[in-house]
Amino acid sequence: MQDTVNATLAGLIAAAPKEQTGALWRLRAAGRQLDANLVRLPPAAEVAAHTEPDLDVLLLVIEGGGFLTLDGTAWDLVPGSLTLLPRGATRALRAGPDGLVYLTAHRRRAGMSIGRPPGSEPDTEQCRIHQVCGQCRRHAIEVDARYCSRCGAPLAPPAPTT
Repeated sequence: MQDTVNATLAGLIAAAPKEQTGALWRLRAAGRQLDANLVRLPPAAEVAAHTEPDLDVLLLVIEGGGFLTLDGTAWDLVPGSLTLLPRGATRALRAGPDGLVYLTAHRRRAGMSIGRPPGSEPDTEQCRIHQVCGQCRRHAIEVDARYCSRCGAPLAPPAPTT
């Protein structure tokens, strides 16, 4: 049987320590088709410009404010702002002076698999699970992480292996 979620956004935010940034909550029910994250950015923090090639993402601002740049167009974000970030669009977020708390939802990515498809070449890129955020020193929690899950800072590309 699948887990159910019955919570209020205010309750989820209140349950997180005030100084906690990054993901405050994640949807974790087994067998789900949807991913959702409640994220807090501190004042002036940024999620650097990037392009999500595979997933449309729905973004809902809960608290605070800031700015969204979507394919070169800047938008003010206020509580209640609801935005579709289409796959293939370049997007960046910047929190305002009061910080920014937002909820994202998108189709769940396929699970990770161990090994390589037959006939594929080994991947020579170093695994990002060993990456450490240069701003808040948190270790990357996902193998393909490009941004810190705590503060949103971009992770440096892994050093080439020799």
